[in-house]
Amino acid sequence: MLRKWFAVPEEVAPPPTMVRTGPVDHTQAPAAQYEEAAMREPAQSPAALVGNAPIGRYSSFEQIYQSAVNKLPRISYNILKVAEMVNSSHLSTMSTEAKRCSLLMALEAAAVKVEDVLQDAVLRERALSEYEEAQKSRLKHFEQTKAEENSKIQAELEKLTKAHMSRIQSNLDEVAREQDNFRAWQKSKHQECDRLTDAAGYCVPQGSTIPVNSLAGVLERATMTQ
Repeated sequence: MLRKWFAVPEEVAPPPTMVRTGPVDHTQAPAAQYEEAAMREPAQSPAALVGNAPIGRYSSFEQIYQSAVNKLPRISYNILKVAEMVNSSHLSTMSTEAKRCSLLMALEAAAVKVEDVLQDAVLRERALSEYEEAQKSRLKHFEQTKAEENSKIQAELEKLTKAHMSRIQSNLDEVAREQDNFRAWQKSKHQECDRLTDAAGYCVPQGSTIPVNSLAGVLERATMTQ
């Protein structure tokens, strides 16, 4: 019996298109609404719903259920109607057993088999699971795409960083060369000053206690001898 309840039914071809001559009855059972929606437009699989929606947007449960409408049992009281009945304010004060009895009585009065209701629940849950798996695959593909994009950005950033670091190092090298050149010039300058001082020392009388190891000393000696 359980195998019969939870067996997946064979694909049922959608019923032929029907032309309505009167206004739509919005009070009809949910199962009839889904069947009518299937006749108006071709049913899509859960994966097709995922592919047609923008990233970050998710189909409503009703849209997902419509993707399985051609597989669902043709019953007036489906699992959605049962859930609505169970949560009705008219049964809120009843015990669990009383609710069960009322529900089974309603199903029997509507000539609806319990196994068909359970089959309806199984197929709807399966449609939700298929949609979930399709969304997981889509998210994984989205993550991979963004990861590849980030890798390209990182490569460009590293390339740009390398180029700028090369320019920075080049500037540092130029500064170091100029510092070396300046120190070399300073050394030559000191040598030149020593040469001038030595030459100037021959221009003043000897014997003074003032040393002539700088040009200032030479000038001071020359002043004292005048």
